[in-house]
Amino acid sequence: MTFIGHPVVRFLGRRLLYSLLVLFGVLVVVFALMQLVPGDPVRIALGTRYTPEAYEALRSASGLDRPLLEQFLGYLGSALRGDLGVSFRNGDPVTLVLLERLPATVSLAVAGIAIALLIAVPAGIWSGLHEGRVSDAVVRVGSQFGVSVPDFWMGILLIALVASTLGWLPTSGYRALSEDPAGWLRHIVLPALTVGLVAAAIMTRYIRSAVLEVASMGYVRTARSKGLSPWVVTVRHTVRNALIPVLTITGIQLATILGGVIVVEVVFAWPGLGRLVYNAVAARDYPVIQGAVLLIAALFLLINLIVDLLYAVVDPRIRLA
Repeated sequence: MTFIGHPVVRFLGRRLLYSLLVLFGVLVVVFALMQLVPGDPVRIALGTRYTPEAYEALRSASGLDRPLLEQFLGYLGSALRGDLGVSFRNGDPVTLVLLERLPATVSLAVAGIAIALLIAVPAGIWSGLHEGRVSDAVVRVGSQFGVSVPDFWMGILLIALVASTLGWLPTSGYRALSEDPAGWLRHIVLPALTVGLVAAAIMTRYIRSAVLEVASMGYVRTARSKGLSPWVVTVRHTVRNALIPVLTITGIQLATILGGVIVVEVVFAWPGLGRLVYNAVAARDYPVIQGAVLLIAALFLLINLIVDLLYAVVDPRIRLA
């Protein structure tokens, strides 16, 4: 009973319940939107391959020949078992298709957020500690440029400069990390830089604001008045406390990259979830679209849950009760 009543356990239980409710809401909305799409999805998906026999077979396999409520309950039950239906385009199980594409997107997102942190943390801290100086202006202008430039245009610029002009890296393609680590590294640099530079611009501005906010706090002024060295005040009191909110923006950016790299994956022919969704939309492959949206929503909720738990661990002032 003591374990169940522990604040961390209660917090985790509340967040899991909240996540399940949100995921259920996403499932309902996605299912409803697919029903509202004009036209017959099976007929559209078959295209030139249409025959009465193929139409009836695909319609039966996808459960679209049943009443609407029965379709929803069947889809809900199947989703709880991990069965997201079959692809209209090739008949493959949607769950397997998503799991095949997931490692490519996850590796791209992790590499991109690592690049973003390597750039944003030192740049944001330096800019915040040197407010009003030339270096601060340079960082602010650079971050504004990164926020303003679309990620697909950033990718095209990198391809033109690094790949086409200098010939240092391949312009597109993918290698599995487990099969060819060196090839994976060569192919992931440009797409990871594309998403990482855009995320770094956003995170730099956030970290700069956090440093400026903490630097104006009373306990920082008290530390200075006690005669502590500027290094101790900066590292132990200013930077340390300013970096705690970085967990939040890092989680948000990681989740954003996971769910928003469609254009980048198309530009670099990266075989991840984003490119899968792009092709599924073009082919009217609704089961794949539904499954991808559900998976991305689940990943987003999982990342937010992990960030909340880490936030409570690194900041003792937070009470989970």
